[in-house]
Amino acid sequence: MIRVLIADDQALLRGSFRLLVDLAGDCTTVGEAGTGVEAVALTGQHRPDVVLMDVRMPEMDGIEATRRICADPATAGTRVIILTTFDLDEYVYGALRAGASGFLLKDTPPADLLAGIRVVAAGEGLLAPTVTRRLIDEFARRAEPTRPLPRHLDGVTEREREVLTLIARGLSNAELATRLNLSPATVKTHVGRLLTKLGARDRAQLVIVAYETGLVGPSGLR
Repeated sequence: MIRVLIADDQALLRGSFRLLVDLAGDCTTVGEAGTGVEAVALTGQHRPDVVLMDVRMPEMDGIEATRRICADPATAGTRVIILTTFDLDEYVYGALRAGASGFLLKDTPPADLLAGIRVVAAGEGLLAPTVTRRLIDEFARRAEPTRPLPRHLDGVTEREREVLTLIARGLSNAELATRLNLSPATVKTHVGRLLTKLGARDRAQLVIVAYETGLVGPSGLR
């Protein structure tokens, strides 16, 4: 069973998400939090596999709660999905930097929400949807000009940089295999090596590395 914690300051939304999760068959809700402080505390208590995290909550926002959860060795194995709306787009990049494994819009269809929970619980990042590519493109537009690649990318091969660039565009492993004419197993190997070499938790963190090192910029994310 995938153990899920729901953090949102609206009780009605928490109840709706809980019902959806508990009826999925392979997921179960282990707790509900109405504030960021509660989210951090309950994550430490229950060690869920996935936290559905609202951004705007009292006492502590979802980004800071995510940062604390991901920075704590005791809860570092918990994956965080940020729940956002279009008027909160400016928070998405900060959430990914804080350690979130991806994000979903609050009006995401139920089946897609459950699919997202399963993907993140399996160690992947929610980076394929078009909305994700658009949002990260927007953050890149606001950033400082591309700078020389730092030394910590020196150990990354040209093929791996190519894979990293495509991951930053939101391509899935299957799409990478098609684009690069590689087998799925080979793509998985490249992604695994990138995670290890760059010390990244998942694909979401690889996008941040690709952006912050200057490997990709606004034009490279389209």
